[in-house]
Amino acid sequence: MTSPMPRPATAETVTVTTGRRLAYLVVLVLLPVVLLALAVPAAWGWGVGPRDLVIAVVMYLVSIFGIAIGYHRLFTHRAFKANRALRIALMLAGGMAVEGPLTLWAAEHRRHHKYADREGDPHSPWRYGDSGLALLRGMLHAHIGWFYTARRRSSRRHWVPDLLNDPDVRRFDGAYPAVVLLSFALPAAAGGLWSMSWAGAWSALLWGGLIRYAVVHHVTWSVNSIAHTFGDRPFRTRDRSSNVWWVAMLTLGEGWHNWHHVEPTCARHGVLRGQLDPSARLIRWFERAGWAHGVRWPSADRLTTLRAAARTSPAEPPEVSRPAGPSL
Repeated sequence: MTSPMPRPATAETVTVTTGRRLAYLVVLVLLPVVLLALAVPAAWGWGVGPRDLVIAVVMYLVSIFGIAIGYHRLFTHRAFKANRALRIALMLAGGMAVEGPLTLWAAEHRRHHKYADREGDPHSPWRYGDSGLALLRGMLHAHIGWFYTARRRSSRRHWVPDLLNDPDVRRFDGAYPAVVLLSFALPAAAGGLWSMSWAGAWSALLWGGLIRYAVVHHVTWSVNSIAHTFGDRPFRTRDRSSNVWWVAMLTLGEGWHNWHHVEPTCARHGVLRGQLDPSARLIRWFERAGWAHGVRWPSADRLTTLRAAARTSPAEPPEVSRPAGPSL
């Protein structure tokens, strides 16, 4: 009697078509840069009015909190559990950032954690080396370049089967194009109704929609590029994740990246004195309101132990293996 053939392992990555890579190039790489460039003469010419500024800030906060709390801490790392209404609200808020469907975002991030700053990491700034132009090239790759250069992306079947089995997540991913349209329609509608004019709608679309989306992208991606290159590393990790305070402020807590790579499932990233983490504070409010439960807060004893270990035996920057192929 012959033994059954072993089941083949699910591939961690899948091939990306040229058409999809071109779409990534336009939407995720080129368009945000063009919009930020247009913001300079627009601000110089007629400035940003209070109405547009309020709408842009509100949309920015919704987008960043949606990514930090929803896409990242809730769905990717399961740092807490939420009731259905809050889960759907956080999905929608994360989609407002226009960074892709939830399942693809989570799949890429889970792969990043498994291979952080080693071969297999989709966006390590140390990809090409650790000095001079090689590091500059690597930071550009980690920030935006990998969206277009990667011939393979993370397989959702491999990395996020739990999310694929969630009916609400499946429906959200299917409706993602509509969420993207909503991300731009909401500020335009708010500006139009506030001013009762088409001029107000177009102005709010520019600042609260297009430019806000470009700023959100580059702020979010600075965690991949800057917070894996510069900053302090109070805890020992196998990668080069670090803390950069101004990135943490712009990302509402995500820039406290060193502890996050020690305990990815922890709901708080800023765990040391003075490390403000607005996203963790909002999760705490959700918990107190009864909307969130099973929150994984950091253990004080574990923090003390790991901090002491880092002080007595500080680690050298880990060696980073570079990919053998042209791209991941």
